[in-house]
Amino acid sequence: MMQKLRAHIQYIAPISDEDFKLIKTFFTLKKLKKHQYIIQEDEQVKFEYLIMSGVFRAFYLDDSGKEHIVQFATENWWVSDYVSYFRQQPATTNVICMEAGEVLCLTLDGREKLSESFHKMEHFFRVKLTNAYVAQQKRIIALLSSTPQQRYEEFAKLYPDLMQRIPKKYIAEYLGVSRETLSRLYSASK
Repeated sequence: MMQKLRAHIQYIAPISDEDFKLIKTFFTLKKLKKHQYIIQEDEQVKFEYLIMSGVFRAFYLDDSGKEHIVQFATENWWVSDYVSYFRQQPATTNVICMEAGEVLCLTLDGREKLSESFHKMEHFFRVKLTNAYVAQQKRIIALLSSTPQQRYEEFAKLYPDLMQRIPKKYIAEYLGVSRETLSRLYSASK
């Protein structure tokens, strides 16, 4: 598992064996079962999670109980409720394991210490945060300006593996369309 972590970091910031011995001590492994939550609304979020295996769904429940999917996360993706994690406020989102998986957990204090101690880790976290911000902005713009067909095609192109691993119901919710519309989009794309 730790070799996967090292490869994940080294993709952005090469690190020495000596540095990695210390870096890996900041992470703890957690195994999860299908349908297990790692974050629940109104709780204090203590960790940011690096997905080692499995698929996770981050979602918000509105006042009527309707689920709004914020993000899917799979291998080598990070997930958390970042408002809660960074601002120490109660979570507004939920994150659930959609298939059995494993995550590496990192506290905010651990993240800060890593960034202070290793310039390369500070660079790593900045690049990951920048990439996440760019992806989030693209998603918002797509939801505001793209047709359902365009959103579906972009999702299928970017995440072909997820198309097979996530139930269609959740893909429809993520794209902001009904299950029936998703079926028509799927048929039209063949």
